[in-house]
Amino acid sequence: MERRDSIDLTGAAGLVVFAGVLALNQVVIKLTNGGFGPVFAAGLRSVLALGLLMIWVRLRGKRVSGLRATLWPGLMLGCLFTLEFIFLFIALDLTTVSRASILFYSMPCWLALAAHFTLPGETLSLRRATGLALAMAGVVWALLDPHTRAVGDLRGDLAAVGAALAWAGIALTVRLTQVSRLNAESQLVWQLGVSAVLLMVLAPLFGDLLRDPGWLHVGGVVFQSLFVASLGYVFWLGLIAIYPASDVAAFSFLSPVLSVAMGWLLLDEPLGPGLIGALGLVAVGIVLINRRRRR
Repeated sequence: MERRDSIDLTGAAGLVVFAGVLALNQVVIKLTNGGFGPVFAAGLRSVLALGLLMIWVRLRGKRVSGLRATLWPGLMLGCLFTLEFIFLFIALDLTTVSRASILFYSMPCWLALAAHFTLPGETLSLRRATGLALAMAGVVWALLDPHTRAVGDLRGDLAAVGAALAWAGIALTVRLTQVSRLNAESQLVWQLGVSAVLLMVLAPLFGDLLRDPGWLHVGGVVFQSLFVASLGYVFWLGLIAIYPASDVAAFSFLSPVLSVAMGWLLLDEPLGPGLIGALGLVAVGIVLINRRRRR
């Protein structure tokens, strides 16, 4: 499709739908954990998503190349991806979707802070520093919120922060290493391929692999593999190819907002004024961090 200079109605609708899928994914992960051990469920997702990705690559005539030339940074990318989803699945097993989502989607804040010291042209302007401060205040507020802390778990909250840090590490690895020369499909093969092996090997160390699996839990794994980890990622890359990356990134505040709403609507999680305030600070912070001045 033709490249666009700004988000139009079609692009905005696609980004809202994708944000909704990501938000629903947090609920699905929590439900799936009822049938499978968290790390085992993450491993199943990576295995199935890798298979679906390779089928899509074959059908579309795409190429997966350059893997041998990017062995070490590719392995680093896959290890960080593995770490991210160990933390995220455990977080959603222990704490609420609302708390985990606010903390997990603070990733742009950690990335902006790290990029200030490692990436040229990514220094923190006053606007971005303000966004970082607001988002960090929201993270602290979410952690300390007394209304939802009783139904949460500090271990899960900290695991969600760990997942956000690993996600930021993935973004830095892509920017700073030879992995940046790979096409999107090859980058995703590194992430899914390494994580499929490591997660399945490590899963027995985190408790029982099976808890009481049913068709709902199997469907949850299929949903995550198809609509998020494989084709969902391809859809998002398609939007990036058409619309300015900064405009696409600005919509990322929707995911934590919708995640909190779905946790409240679908799982009957408590939603007090403290959590809403924390969510607002994180969302505004993400917008300020991702926003770029037009040239």
